Amino acid sequence: MTFQGDSMHISAWAQKFLFRADQLDLPVGELSGGEQARVLIAGLMLRPADVLILDEPTNDLDIATLDVLENSLDEFPGALVLVTHDRYLLDRISTEILALDGRGNANMYADLAQWERGRQSATQADSPAKKAPAIVSRMEKPAQKRLTWNEQRELESMEESIHRAEAKVASLQVRIADPKVIANYEQMHEAYELLATAQHGVTRLYERWAELAAKQS
Repeated sequence: MTFQGDSMHISAWAQKFLFRADQLDLPVGELSGGEQARVLIAGLMLRPADVLILDEPTNDLDIATLDVLENSLDEFPGALVLVTHDRYLLDRISTEILALDGRGNANMYADLAQWERGRQSATQADSPAKKAPAIVSRMEKPAQKRLTWNEQRELESMEESIHRAEAKVASLQVRIADPKVIANYEQMHEAYELLATAQHGVTRLYERWAELAAKQS
């Protein structure tokens, strides 16, 4: 078979998508759901195309298949149009982000970090200007949301925390790509579990960052 102008044996192509040599003769129906998804990805990557349009391609994929999909898209020589909520896929694959704000506006960003800053700025700009308080009774005085001292310190260190968490994810992705790890099922399974945990940690940090920023504004 030929991929991007280079000849490759079918077993080598199958190994690229995490299949063992003894699985090549199995009916597709006997493969797991994740393995069947990898079969589809392997076939998709062999089709000549200038543009791929993918709508939420990471939905319902296991960790191993997610990594295969990301690697395959990263190697695709044409243009990609992705509709996705997966920030890891966006960070790794995309070069431009078209963000829709739900109010009919669309803006282009270079990466997710720029989008986060743009969204925070828009939130602050939309906040109503403070007016002189009216004379109200003690019971009518509205409660004010302010960051506690600990929350302020947490917000100030959030960017550094996210950088560390994303560096851990990148390190685990390198580990998963190690041929020695791929060849050892137990090590590969452990690495994927650690990667899933690390990716979840990054998601929680971004959610917490948005929560604190909204409370501060």
